[in-house]
Amino acid sequence: MGSAGSADRYLPDTVQQAVKILVVGDFGVGKTTMIGAVSEIEPLRTEETMTQASVGVDDLAGLDGKTTTTVAMDFGRITLSPYTALYLFGTPGQRRFWDLWAGLGEGAVGALVLVDTRRIEGSFEVLDQLELRGDLPFAVAVNHFPDSTRHSPQALREALDLEPGTPIVHCDARSRSSSVDALIALVKHALAMQKGPS
Repeated sequence: MGSAGSADRYLPDTVQQAVKILVVGDFGVGKTTMIGAVSEIEPLRTEETMTQASVGVDDLAGLDGKTTTTVAMDFGRITLSPYTALYLFGTPGQRRFWDLWAGLGEGAVGALVLVDTRRIEGSFEVLDQLELRGDLPFAVAVNHFPDSTRHSPQALREALDLEPGTPIVHCDARSRSSSVDALIALVKHALAMQKGPS
């Protein structure tokens, strides 16, 4: 796994399995940052500059310095092992773009839900959207910002009203290794869900 560059543009011949993953979450939780941190290819981004039209529509509380937003998707790739590659599709966070989720979710094995505990209420509707799909396994990754308060997994599980088996991991979306660990937790959970109870 190297940094984005021409040597990493093509998959190794050994890769036998490609896995599609959604990276979802509320507006401004770090989805674009995470995909940029882990992708071994130059990520595709559909970011646009935020304009006056978003004033009063997009809640920028706690998001000082945010000037762009994803309007369609982010896309990246990471080779987890010589045999498995993950294709990452980041969804827009604002409700007005949620119609795109259905198309992006086709063929996905799971979703990684990024959560910002400073603005946790924004995660409720995102989780509701996933639960409406019902068939898509997901894991929750708490993205820690410098001024985030740390909460126990049990407190987070209760606050987010998660099922007991839903994985909760902590990460820093800017960190490649931390983000990879979160993605691995999701893949393991999705595989366990496919196998069903032993």
